[in-house]
Amino acid sequence: MSHEVGPGTSPPYDTRFRRLVGEERWAQLPEAVRARFSKRLAQARVALYPGIIREVRFSALGRVLAQVCRLIGSPLPLHKDCGVPATVSVSEDRESGGQCWTRIYGRARGFPQVIHSAKRFAGPTGLEEYLGKGIGMALKVDAVGNGLVFSSDHYFVKLGGRRVRFPRWMSPGRTVVRHVDMSEGAFEFSLSLVHPVFGELVYQSGEFRDG
Repeated sequence: MSHEVGPGTSPPYDTRFRRLVGEERWAQLPEAVRARFSKRLAQARVALYPGIIREVRFSALGRVLAQVCRLIGSPLPLHKDCGVPATVSVSEDRESGGQCWTRIYGRARGFPQVIHSAKRFAGPTGLEEYLGKGIGMALKVDAVGNGLVFSSDHYFVKLGGRRVRFPRWMSPGRTVVRHVDMSEGAFEFSLSLVHPVFGELVYQSGEFRDG
């Protein structure tokens, strides 16, 4: 584990995203992005980011996939409501020392959708996101312009302590999550899932603020 205190700072400082990105690219990121991804969220600390959903798109196949994924905890948005409130909550995953991400998306009718996932600093790419029922994806992280881009490298499932990688033909496509700083404490958070044959399946973006 590499949880350190940054120079001249009193709160605990987490260097793990910085190490994945690399010192040169990390230094080029806006200060606000570096601050969000270097918080050490130990014990009962929670980072909250309120926002609003701006755009949602589904293809017919993407809508079916989102419904099927309810079997593993609904990791994809289920509705196209825009202009609704949303909140991202980040806390410590005590099992792995990583981070628990909880996304709450409001709906025009009914209760909000709640999505849980856990980011763990492990695996061949250095970062994995667990979605539910032992299924996860290995992520590559890069600094692009004013933010960070998380791209799926492959998907896998944990079975009896073994990590089994999905073959390419079983993959739902390439997942890309973008965190783009918009200055003055605001940032865009977007998710896209694009299949190599069927094209874009799901897209969602929202505007959030530092809590």
